[in-house]
Parts: sequence; structure tokens; C-alpha cells
Amino acid sequence: MPFNFLFLLDMAIEIERKFLVTSEAFKKEAFNSYAIKQGFLNSHKERTVRVRLKEDSGYLTIKGKSTANGLVRFEWEKEISKNDAEHLLKLCEEGIIDKIRYEVKYGNHIFEVDEFFGANEGLIIAEIELNSEIESFEKPKWLGNEVTGSVKYYNSQLSLYPFKDWE
Repeated sequence: MPFNFLFLLDMAIEIERKFLVTSEAFKKEAFNSYAIKQGFLNSHKERTVRVRLKEDSGYLTIKGKSTANGLVRFEWEKEISKNDAEHLLKLCEEGIIDKIRYEVKYGNHIFEVDEFFGANEGLIIAEIELNSEIESFEKPKWLGNEVTGSVKYYNSQLSLYPFKDWE
């Protein structure tokens, strides 16, 4: 069977850095927020298959293995119906993630700040997507220690080993 190159057109390279958040000051700066419920059909370290329900839309996402520094990985995402997402969430591995995502514009970038609930309550992580691994950006005062590449902060791992169980 020939390889389908059209599949590659939907793929993207994700360059992302993650940080802990030190206060809730970001909430006053947010221009948008929405609830997210997500689960994993596959949370293997080589690839993850995620189902996400965001408001009235669903998404199916496949992410590849991160580079050694945790900054870069392949990502493929397809929008699906809310109904399909709700059904697929029932097939996911244990450990559904519930969070509110806040979008905060700071400088020339947008930070996505996730406030987790349920088994991950108390954890707040900010992510910023970049165009290159060396791209500079302004850091807001509420941005704490960088956790890019620390696997325990990946959503797929938070579903298996939630924040409430950390020592």
C-alpha cells in the first residue's frame, strides 16, 4: 500500500516550553478561558493518543515522542464532534483530566495556563508555543520554575500519576 503524503499535511511540529505558576495573578490578565476534559486512548512514551472535549467541540490528537530536551515533538490534531468525543472519553485509560485553560497575552506571545481539578487540583502549569527552540519571550511575574521536558508534568502522565499522589 503506498504511503499517503496528505496525512503529513495535517502534522505539525510543536515547540513548547512549560512552567509552574506561582500565583493566580494570571486570571486577571486572561482574555479567554474555557473548560477542558481530556483522556488518553494511549499514553505510551513513544506516542500519545488524546481525546479532548473543549466546550462544544471535540478533538483527537496524536503526539509523538519529545526530543531529549522536551521542547519539540510531532503533533497531529483533528476536530471531531462533541458526541464522538464524549463516546471516546468512555474508552480512555483511567485518569480523566479536568482543567480550565486561561489564555494570557504577554508581550508578543500567548501563554496557555492550565488550572487542574480533581486528582490534579492545586497544580497550575503555563505553556508557551514558540516558532523556534531559541526564540526569546517576555516572562510574566507569575511564571515560576521551568518544567519543560519533565515527563511527570505531561498531561498523559498526570492522568496516570496525579499531582495528589506526589510526595
